[in-house]
Amino acid sequence: MKIAILDLGIGNLFSIKRGFERIGGEVFFAYNSKDIDLADIVVIPGVGGFKNGINTLKNNFIINNLIHKPIIGICLGMQLLLERSYEGGINEGLGIIKGEVIRLPSIVKVPHIGWNSIEIAKDSLLLEGLKNGDYFYFVHSYYCNIKEDIIIAYTEYGVEFPSIIEKKNIVGTQFHPEKSGKNGLIFLKNFLKWCKTC
Repeated sequence: MKIAILDLGIGNLFSIKRGFERIGGEVFFAYNSKDIDLADIVVIPGVGGFKNGINTLKNNFIINNLIHKPIIGICLGMQLLLERSYEGGINEGLGIIKGEVIRLPSIVKVPHIGWNSIEIAKDSLLLEGLKNGDYFYFVHSYYCNIKEDIIIAYTEYGVEFPSIIEKKNIVGTQFHPEKSGKNGLIFLKNFLKWCKTC
């Protein structure tokens, strides 16, 4: 299966590419909607500001071309799927998932950088070989306040926020699987299996 990583001009695309290549993925960078036509799977990455990310996404890609393929949104990439974000003002997202992107509470150090554990909320093929308390790597100042019953796992950092979501052909992670060592590679392998069934 061919995996297209959208180039939104934000984040380290090469670490995501290497992560998928380590599990046998055939990966390329997508710069426009014509590139998406060649893909079986779409990766929406992102480390950076919501406004820049959503503007590049909407300007460079036809959204309808994306949503009919298996998708994984990573970190900011997951946040872009929601209805709106309050980062740097009010910015409209793709609206594929009901919810809003909200800043982490001031009672904790922001941004949230480093390893943190997940708490499993639902069984899923995505979690095969993983368990409660497994650690993943996070880098974010905002989190997703989801208004749908699609949360597979939570993480606690000043507030309980969704760390994995699953909706039809869409997966989102607040953590970076490509930077999460063994557990991250297990998750990416599971995601590729999941793509064949969705």
